[in-house]
Amino acid sequence: MAEHVKIFSGAATRYLAEKIAAAYGQPLGNCVLSKFSDGEFQTSLEETVRGATVFLVQSTFPPTDNLFELLLMVDAAKRASAKEIIAVLPYYGFARQDRKDQPRVAIGSKLVADMLATAGVDRVMTMDLHADQIQGFFNVPVDHLYASTMFIPYIESLKLPNLTMAAPDMGGSKRANAYAKHLKSDIVICYKQRSKANVVDSITAIGEIEGRDIVLIDDIIDTGGTLCKAADMMMDRGATSVRALITHPVLSGKAYENVEKSKITELIVTDTIPLKQESPKIKVLSVANMFADVFHRVVNYESISNHFIM
Repeated sequence: MAEHVKIFSGAATRYLAEKIAAAYGQPLGNCVLSKFSDGEFQTSLEETVRGATVFLVQSTFPPTDNLFELLLMVDAAKRASAKEIIAVLPYYGFARQDRKDQPRVAIGSKLVADMLATAGVDRVMTMDLHADQIQGFFNVPVDHLYASTMFIPYIESLKLPNLTMAAPDMGGSKRANAYAKHLKSDIVICYKQRSKANVVDSITAIGEIEGRDIVLIDDIIDTGGTLCKAADMMMDRGATSVRALITHPVLSGKAYENVEKSKITELIVTDTIPLKQESPKIKVLSVANMFADVFHRVVNYESISNHFIM
């Protein structure tokens, strides 16, 4: 079956695609990105894909060039007579724009779904969407993977004596509750107040904190303001330790500085987005083996439900 499968990567996610291809058991396909002097660029798949199942790996974090490069790769594969085109977005950008939360705003995640469909994708593969309903924006199959298949074994390996799962805000309570049920632990919910985007004015918590080993869980860490304030507040209220499991390390602005200055014990993330700098507090778990296994299962028409711990 391997000769009928091709794996290509956009420039921004080559670091991860190389690991996925190696875990899958074949070399990464040769995709060339050519740039013109005015900034325009063109993608070229430098090997035949006729009749092949083509996996195109590209996280769509900023800049938007990464998204457009993925669209160009999809179009190139379609015009080269690929049998099936699977867009693999370990991080689905614009996912925070999943609804109209105020008048006259765009629903960015729906627009991205429409663009991928128009370009010609037959299937989409992604991980820990900011909002589950984004799957419904597509009229093609969506394989929505969960980092819990890696995070839960990691938590269990720590053998924390007084484990308590926590949500950094009300929106994350469903995810934290799912982890708490699986791990048979207590749960804490944080409540925050904002005056504007990326600025947290105050934060408090509902639940027992003193003497507990807290593990915060969320899908994205951006500036780290909410997470770090939550960690500091919990340590001040007597927590033994505070860790955080975050799937997508966006880490923009002063995020690294915020993490370093905070009382957080450890920040565990995946490599869906590359780190901009190293930090002794940040540990990275790779999603490469998980995606490679799902590639095999999709190609061989096998179930992928074992990757859905919750």
